[in-house]
Formats: sequence, C-alpha cells, structure tokens
Amino acid sequence: MELIDKIVSLAKRRGFIFQSSEIYGGLANTWDYGPLGVELANNIKRLWWKRFVQDREDVVGISSAILMNPKVWQVSGHLKGFTDPLVECKKCHKRFREDQIPGMPADSQSDRFRECIWGGKHEFTEARKFSLMFKTFVGPVEDANSTVYLRPETAQGTFVNFENAQRTTRLKLPFGIAQIGKAFRNEITPGNFIFRVLEFEQMEIEYFIREEDWQKYFDYWQEQMQHWILDIGIKKENFAVREHEKSELSHYSKKTIDFEYKYPFGQKELYGLAYRTDFDLRAHKLSYEDMIPHVIEPSFGLERTVLAVLCDGYHEDNDRIVLRLTPALAPYKVAVFPLLANKPELVQKAREVFALLQKDLPTAWDSRGNIGKRYYSQDEIGTPFCVTIDFETLKDKAITVRERDSMKQERVKIEEVGGYVRAKI
Repeated sequence: MELIDKIVSLAKRRGFIFQSSEIYGGLANTWDYGPLGVELANNIKRLWWKRFVQDREDVVGISSAILMNPKVWQVSGHLKGFTDPLVECKKCHKRFREDQIPGMPADSQSDRFRECIWGGKHEFTEARKFSLMFKTFVGPVEDANSTVYLRPETAQGTFVNFENAQRTTRLKLPFGIAQIGKAFRNEITPGNFIFRVLEFEQMEIEYFIREEDWQKYFDYWQEQMQHWILDIGIKKENFAVREHEKSELSHYSKKTIDFEYKYPFGQKELYGLAYRTDFDLRAHKLSYEDMIPHVIEPSFGLERTVLAVLCDGYHEDNDRIVLRLTPALAPYKVAVFPLLANKPELVQKAREVFALLQKDLPTAWDSRGNIGKRYYSQDEIGTPFCVTIDFETLKDKAITVRERDSMKQERVKIEEVGGYVRAKI
C-alpha cells in the first residue's frame, strides 16, 4: 500500500478526516474533520495565531466576511483574471487543466490523464478560460444585481480593512494584519486527498512596508516561515524552496517563492511567500500618511499543513504504527489507563488522575482491551504520553508514565505528573 493510502486509511480509521456527506455517496474533493482531526487542525491554528499575532507587537488580527461586495473582486482583478485553462475530452467528456494534460512531465497526477477510458489518447477541445470563483445570489431574485461570490482568498478581506485596522490600532509601518479563514475555489482537477480541495482554510499575513524595504522583509519572512515549518515537526530534508519563474508570477507579484513539501505524490507547494508590491492597496485606493504601502504576504494553507504533518509523522515501527506528531500539535497530550478495567479500585484511582490531568491538558481515557493494545492505539493517534494506574499506585501514590517514541517508562508521583508532562511538551 502506498504511503498516501496508508495516511487516508489512518485518517478515517482513527477519526482525523472523513469524506464529506459520505452516507450519501460523498461530494468529490470535500472533507470533514473528525474528533481528532479537528483537534489537530485547531492546535495548528492556535499555535500559528500565538506565534504570528499574539507574541508580536507589529501584527494584529482580523476576521473578514466570506461574502463581500462584488466590486471587491472586480477591482482586485479576480473577476477578469482568476481563471484556469480548461480542456475537455470529446470522447469521455472529462475536464482537465490544460497544463496537466499529456506531454507534461510524468507524475502521479498527470499519468491518469494520458489514456482515455474509451481507448486511445484523449481528444481534447480547444482550451477555454474557466472561472475558479463560486457564484451565488443574495436575496430572492437570482439576477446580475444580486450576484455575489464565495471569496477565493482571504487577502482581499484584509486589504479592504486596511484603514480600519490601522486607524483603530494606530500601528506604524512596518506592520501586519493576519487572519485565518475559509476560502473557496472551483478547481478543475482537485485531488490527492486534502491537498487540493474546493473549500479550504488559509492562515495569512499581509505585512505592510515601505517599497525600499521589500527585500529585507521578504528575506525576514522567508526565515520566519522556515522556522515555523521546522517547529511543527517537519524535517528539513522533506521540504525545499522554489522561486517562481516570471511566467508563473501572479499579476500582482514581483517575486514569489514556494515552500514545497515532498508529499507521497510528489514535491508540491506547502506555503507561499509573495511580494505583492502596492497592487492591492493602489487598486482599492487606500493609503497611509500620503503614501501607498507595499506588501509582503506569507501564506499558510491549513489543509496542506495537516497533510504534511501527518505524512512526516507517520512511521511503521516493527509491529506498531506511530504518529510522531510534535507534542504541541497532538490531539491528546496524555492518556490515562487503569491497568485492569475490572478492578473498581484501579478504575476509581485512574478516574481521579484523569480528572486531575484534564483540568490543564487534553487527556484521553482508555480502559479497553489489554494494556499493550491501549499503548499502540494511542501511538497511532500521536499521543505523546500514557500513564498507567496499577496496584502499586494504591500504595505509593505513583504512576507509570510511558513515552510514545522511545517507549521508555518512568515512575512519577501523582501530584507531579501534570508538571512532568507539561515540561516535555
């Protein structure tokens, strides 16, 4: 079984990610986060927000609406230029992006486009522009006057709030405005699990600077993004930086780099860093002290982060599967077991320990099966520590703490176990 198939299987089996509306056959390329997946995703968002907003004096946060006045998208250039080249096979009627049809370098994404299901090669139509924006309507009448769009990016919500945020916080250049929010793109060829989806979440900063300082702050944010990638547990050898060719640059960008991760299906974009110049604020006729700031944009995709940390953390260690998530991201930090589930005195004491730990730490309870199976079950979901209450606990008020990666065990006093775990995460 390929690694990506193992990740998908683990995600469903252990409650990380489910196919959306699965009981009705699902909806292609939409996914739901299960009990553990939502904790993992929220941990990523909380860690990101603390690092890039709460721990900084020069960045503030906002949360803008998904639906905005359509003039926003007209002025930003999205209504005219936010498209992909679409081709359709005349035989099987499947649609593809023109840049992913046969003739492109072979990879797991393009291989399946080489032969038509009806035999031979595909017979493609001429390419036509395909809008990536989802359209809907406000009010009871569906006409041009009531047309609105689901935002394809969070950035414009930040730009149109530039003056509001700056005025109310009185920040001076350089400063940033950050937000985490949903975006929607009507992708022609989404896929590879949660890598490319119709509905996704972005964690972005628009960092406003003076034009002459753009290279300095571009380099600074590249360094900050690299630190973040390493700190969430992604190994250095598993990602690389690639600068966009001039032909790849977006209409607003003077320079863009991608942090690419070595996913099981190929090396592809994880995060992006762009120098957007003054394009957006100039387009919206916004300024600061009689000048138009330029913008550096560090952009982090939540779904791609989740997928990367799952891929990087997945290990098969002899007869067990271990998800070596960095402890800060693990859905549970500690699990509590009574050695035997049919001994009331052990269960009662274990419940007391569980209640003690649960006050400050995300804590799991498990009394199913034998102790070995419980350990392996917690290893598979990435829980860094397991504590076991045994008969000795009733005498010495100490418990056995077992560490996920090394499987080493240590005896710790009950009143000290919370501090012991917190010190190691």
